[in-house]
Amino acid sequence: MKRNLNVNRIFPRRAGLALLLVLVLVLGGCAVVGPSFQPPVVAPPARWNALPERATGAAPLPANRWTVFGDPVLLRLQALAAPANQDVKVAALRLLQARVNEATVSAQGGPRLDAHGAGLRQRQSESGAATRVAGALGGGAQQQQIVSVLSAPFSVYQAGFDASWEPDLWGRVARAEEAARADGDGQQALLRQVQLSVRAEVARQYFQLRAVQRQRQLVDAELAVALDVQQVIEAQWQGGLTDQSALIKQRALVAGLQASLPALDAQQAQAGNQIAMLCAATPGALHAELAAERATSDAALPDLRLGLPSELVRQRPDLAAAEASLHAATADIGLAMADLYPRITIGASFGAESVDSGKFGDWGSRQWSLGPSLSIPLFDRGRRHSIVTLRELRQQQAAVTYQQAVLKAWHEVDDAIANYLAETQRGEQFARKIGLAEDQAQLARTRFANGMSTWLPVANEETALLEARRELADNRGRRNTALAALFKALGDGGTAPDAE
Repeated sequence: MKRNLNVNRIFPRRAGLALLLVLVLVLGGCAVVGPSFQPPVVAPPARWNALPERATGAAPLPANRWTVFGDPVLLRLQALAAPANQDVKVAALRLLQARVNEATVSAQGGPRLDAHGAGLRQRQSESGAATRVAGALGGGAQQQQIVSVLSAPFSVYQAGFDASWEPDLWGRVARAEEAARADGDGQQALLRQVQLSVRAEVARQYFQLRAVQRQRQLVDAELAVALDVQQVIEAQWQGGLTDQSALIKQRALVAGLQASLPALDAQQAQAGNQIAMLCAATPGALHAELAAERATSDAALPDLRLGLPSELVRQRPDLAAAEASLHAATADIGLAMADLYPRITIGASFGAESVDSGKFGDWGSRQWSLGPSLSIPLFDRGRRHSIVTLRELRQQQAAVTYQQAVLKAWHEVDDAIANYLAETQRGEQFARKIGLAEDQAQLARTRFANGMSTWLPVANEETALLEARRELADNRGRRNTALAALFKALGDGGTAPDAE
């Protein structure tokens, strides 16, 4: 026989009114305690030491700053390293963990519903607490009969639902969610920082590799000229036209050039292996991509003496991570302060219990409970207050760390500008030196062609020209590396997609 559910029988009128009153008071008195986070305002320095005071222009830069080098091989290597690098993968997994933690913390603010059920076979002890009831009813055979009934094995069937909800009275859950989101933002900024570091390191190793390859080519050319000069000097010595000291000096020069080749080969192999490791590739896997014949010519790089681009004011990833840490530390203060106040939990349960399986579904087997529970912190020897003080100190530490990160960022930018401008100016002098050496070599060739001198002065001027080109090749590598360091110091202006 079915019976209609009578709400008034389950929840008496007075209990319902009391519950409604509690809910109104709870929801009406909700407040978020603790300080609210205010993003710090960071302004760049009024001027840079490495730049002229009257620099008012701006060196134009594309959206992808790495394209200024005009090297598609570099861009392909950076694109290969971006998803494959192991450090990037670790940072992406940390970001995923932070996002999952956000969902976990956010779930604390909602109600909780659990279902339970049990079918138990149990027996009471004949000498347990239940025998006191039998003793109170009388002794003798009657007591023994009662004890025998109470200790007989029986079955218990239980099933039901439990629900609970804790209103966020003082913003404990809200602050926890805020701290979790800030931590996620910090992990995303750290992912961007790792990606930027990988791109910059790939560029640094790549420029070093290309500089060594160019050095190797020039040393080979210089060695060929030195061997020709050595043959000429040997012929002159055998003909009695010069003494042996000139030949010994030239042989020492040839030996020195030959001795430099293994070191250049080792540097080339090490730079190639570093690039392969950054791209999560095995040694030699990028040999075709890094071959010397694939090196491209140098592109015209920006002249920062005109001034810095407006992208400088964009936030660096490490500064964004430091700001997120400060945000999380600020939210943790409110989380600790919320524990100083009472907590109310509204709970409800409904189910059925019976020792007779046939009566388990009867309406009379029901049982329920409903009502709020209150927890008031009274005394803990100052533990909660100490936690609040500790969180405030950590927030102050995070603020100092952020200011330190900002100061470090500006110094890194200024140092990178100075290094890049110095290498640029040195390159201009080396280019002028090469121009003069080319004029000298051409003059020597002309004099030799007109029979005004021997071939030996031509070889000497050719050697001087090759040495000047080696200096310029080394400078080009240093200049490109300095600009890559500046891009890293500026934050690259790029963002990393959120991990999925």
